Amino acid sequence: MYIIDEEFEKKEILKRYRNIFTVWRSNISKEDKSLIRKAFNLAVNAHKDTRRRTGEPYIYHPLEVAYIAIQEIGLGTTSVICALLHDVVEDTDYTIADIEALFGSKVAQIIDGLTKIEEIFDHNTLSLQAENFKKILLTLSDDVRVILIKLADRLHNMRTLDAMPKDKQLKIASETIYLYAPLAHRLGLHAIKSELEDLSLKYTEPAVYESISTKLKESEIERARFIGKFIYPIKKALSDKGFNFTITGRAKSISSIRGKMKKKEIPFNEVFDLFAIRVIIDTPIENEKADCWNVYTIVTDFYRPNPDRLRDWISIPKGNGYEALHTTVMSHSGKWVEVQIRTKRMDEIAEKGYAAHWKYKDADVENQKSESGLDDWLNKIKEMIQNPESNALDFLADFKLNLFAEEIFVFTPKGDMKKLPVNSTVLDFAYNIHSDIGNNCIGAKVNHKLVAVNYHLQSGDQVEIITSSKQKPTEEWYENVVTAKAKLKIKSALKEEHRSHAEEGKLLLQKLFTQLNIELNKTTIATLKDFLKIQSTTQIYYLAFSNGLTIKDLKTCFQTEEKTNWKDFINPFTITKKAIYQPIVSLAEEIRKQIVNKPETLMLGEKNENLKYSISGCCNPIPGDDVIGLITPDEGIKIHRTNCEEAIQLMSKYGNRIVKAKWKENELITFLTGIQIRGIDKRGVVKDISRVISEDLNINIRSFNLQSSEGIFEGLIMIYVSDTKHLKDLIKKLKQIEGIQKIIRMS
Repeated sequence: MYIIDEEFEKKEILKRYRNIFTVWRSNISKEDKSLIRKAFNLAVNAHKDTRRRTGEPYIYHPLEVAYIAIQEIGLGTTSVICALLHDVVEDTDYTIADIEALFGSKVAQIIDGLTKIEEIFDHNTLSLQAENFKKILLTLSDDVRVILIKLADRLHNMRTLDAMPKDKQLKIASETIYLYAPLAHRLGLHAIKSELEDLSLKYTEPAVYESISTKLKESEIERARFIGKFIYPIKKALSDKGFNFTITGRAKSISSIRGKMKKKEIPFNEVFDLFAIRVIIDTPIENEKADCWNVYTIVTDFYRPNPDRLRDWISIPKGNGYEALHTTVMSHSGKWVEVQIRTKRMDEIAEKGYAAHWKYKDADVENQKSESGLDDWLNKIKEMIQNPESNALDFLADFKLNLFAEEIFVFTPKGDMKKLPVNSTVLDFAYNIHSDIGNNCIGAKVNHKLVAVNYHLQSGDQVEIITSSKQKPTEEWYENVVTAKAKLKIKSALKEEHRSHAEEGKLLLQKLFTQLNIELNKTTIATLKDFLKIQSTTQIYYLAFSNGLTIKDLKTCFQTEEKTNWKDFINPFTITKKAIYQPIVSLAEEIRKQIVNKPETLMLGEKNENLKYSISGCCNPIPGDDVIGLITPDEGIKIHRTNCEEAIQLMSKYGNRIVKAKWKENELITFLTGIQIRGIDKRGVVKDISRVISEDLNINIRSFNLQSSEGIFEGLIMIYVSDTKHLKDLIKKLKQIEGIQKIIRMS
């Protein structure tokens, strides 16, 4: 429990304020210092009566955000002022006009971008998180610092998430892993991205986080000893060659290790590359490339490299500006070790991302090439955001798609290089060149060979687009592209096509409505849109025009809930409009009302007559798993595991639909789950597995499928268990059978 001590708090506030200046990397003018002091005084006064959920003074938060902006992102005076004031307009009586009068239009503009959006829209159709995120990103067209300060704000909130209730922790952690960590990655903020991922894992999978964290601490001494021995000959050789350098051995992030364990389906002790060796040289920009390759030569003189694991991001930097040489070499003790080679400039850009680019932007003309990828991405995002017809959730999906995408490099017929996400098609390339080329694309020549518009490009391909003025985008095109720009342009072209036939479609729809004696008005159109799950009235008219809407569809949509009498069968057109049209109340809305009236945690396993729930098939949770309930529009409450990827996406988009849920102990109920099993095939192994499951642990088997090839068997067994302890006991017993190598629970 937090004990208020006002004297201590005053000292702590001043200490945190002074910390901002202790990490400043350049001389700060008296004018700037005076402005920061003015912002600090205003923030202290504005938040003087407010405390955080931890009990601490609220002013601690903006001070920490300002510190992160300086220390971990490398921002300057304007950003520090905005960080100190970022919650003032939202939480107090101060207005944007007040901020502009005191600190100027630029500060006011950034703070306006950082001020949270009020929750005034329909929760059934829009997501608070998606809409809020889109509106914040709107300021990208003016100032990228809005996003950088937002990331600093999110990082401090994640660092202090312990004080929040469990359901809020899950919502915020899901939102962070789904959006903010990829955004930090795309802006080149590697250190912040890794910490956000780790902190998200801490709340979505606490047991896994704690387990990996503990094992990393336990192996720390042994790891340090190995690193010291490994780098000794490299340090000596670099010194002899006259390099100014530092070498560090850094453990990989917990989330990165977890990712490897999941991807390769291996336990912690089988993850060999737990750390990376980083060689950082201090050398002039004009010598960077040659010196990095010289260091590579020295490293590979001592250790044999894996030719398939060489990554040259100096010649072709990543889209977020990252530059380095990566190689994996075999140590003398038989372990593979990743070695990263970069310069001091490259290292600062790798850690501080976009903010560090500005420091070096005018240093050298050639260096600007490494920044162009990031600038190009920012310009694409601006183009996406400024589209007035972009739905928030569509925008979010397209934006997310372009955050973490791996890249390929393809060439125009003249040899110009274009970067595109992996799985890009000919259409993505065409739209990357120009919207008109995309809209008129009928195919392409890839490496002089004729291919279709949906052909997937590979790195190194040379692409010549073939066009025709008669070609128009189709609905299928949307499924054949991955880039946000292509999706946006196809969607716009299709909408234009829909608009051009809207009047004809409206007349046809009017005829269909007349046949059913229904009035065509805003209310009936809204009901039809809800039934068809379509947001645009124009789309409804286009469906009618293209014969995609029938009398049968309309009858299903406007069917009456009242029982019809014998007269109705004689003359169906005598049914009153009131009887035919009944407003539909969605299941989600019904459940939401019930939860408002009954806010306690949903107990799974109890008989809940009012709150209907079902177990999600995507992650198959069982008692003992950490779970969350999510309201769905048509299926009631769906129960997911908190680390389920689908649930994380839904929680990040629809935070207002989360329902707290926990298991009620009930051994009479069993739940379906599955295990994958692998081992050495030998006589009697099936009998041994069956005996452990059925006889030793009395577990019912739903299906049992084993396949053997070249002495190795792999199998999938679906079983009914009462909880996670029941499942863990089974896995432990099965591992004792001779020849069993690996058992994992299915997701």
